[in-house]
Amino acid sequence: MQKTSARLLSLLSLLQARRDWPGAVLAERLDVSARTLRRDVDRLRELGYPVRAVKGPDGGYRLDAGTRLPPLLFDDEQAVALAVALRTAAATGAGIEDGAARALTTLRQLMPARLRHRIDALEVTSVARSAPRPQPQTDTGVLMALSAAVQAREVLRFDHAPVRAAATAAGEAPPPRRVEPHHLVARGGRWYLVAWDLDREDWRVFRADRITPRTPTGPRFTPRDLPGGDVAAFLTGRFRGSDGSGDWPCRGTALLGLPASAVSPHAADGTVEELGPDRCRLTMGAWSWPSLAAAFCLYDADIEVVGPPALEEAFAGLADRCAGAVAKRPRRR
Repeated sequence: MQKTSARLLSLLSLLQARRDWPGAVLAERLDVSARTLRRDVDRLRELGYPVRAVKGPDGGYRLDAGTRLPPLLFDDEQAVALAVALRTAAATGAGIEDGAARALTTLRQLMPARLRHRIDALEVTSVARSAPRPQPQTDTGVLMALSAAVQAREVLRFDHAPVRAAATAAGEAPPPRRVEPHHLVARGGRWYLVAWDLDREDWRVFRADRITPRTPTGPRFTPRDLPGGDVAAFLTGRFRGSDGSGDWPCRGTALLGLPASAVSPHAADGTVEELGPDRCRLTMGAWSWPSLAAAFCLYDADIEVVGPPALEEAFAGLADRCAGAVAKRPRRR
């Protein structure tokens, strides 16, 4: 029979592995009597673990959530995964860097030497996407309030700070937004609320760092179906300026005087088809036709437009603007 301390750890590990355990099965796995198992369960309860007895023909035990956080038990892979997540917490934009750093220090102190060496050998530097100014941090209290409204399916009222302050009549602040919150999404170091705007009767995407929730929340609602059904595709489509399908609103094809191997690494979500050793067909999208034409020009190669006609017109307009820029330049003597 294992010593009491080792047996308690084994019991805790088993309780964390599945929701319900019949008492007889637990006792058999630990090689103890039913009486010893009851005593071990009582010891775990004294340590703060909310172990609940499950009624039924066989009887059993369940590890429930409690009112305070007791000591936790992780296997090796769980501990390493948690440490990696804490190291990269700065890139989430949730403003939890200090808490994550303290949690990582606590976790490292409790790790056995073999795991501590693995964590220390892992150097991770989180670099945010390039931006002209630092990414704004979202208050964790705001994130919790938004998440609670999403889960409770309650109408949310909040003040939303615009990108540029708009003038209002007599200097009055704009009225609060009223929405049915559906999803809280993290993307590119920022948090967004996807919701149905009750006043505008349309889907909207709000940056969480510009939201100031108001209390109390409104009545409960029945969730509407999100266009397309996939929040990732919907959000990508909104950022691309499309109708929420996830695709670009403008998509065209051109032939480039470059091998496919030279174009593919830079084509992102475009499609590259090899036509010969120094020629390929590229199909890609953008939020506007002029920006799509400019994207093709980035390859610095001969271009033959395949279509559609709107892309040809965009190339003509781009050529006129480029020629005009050169014509306006002072001649060098």
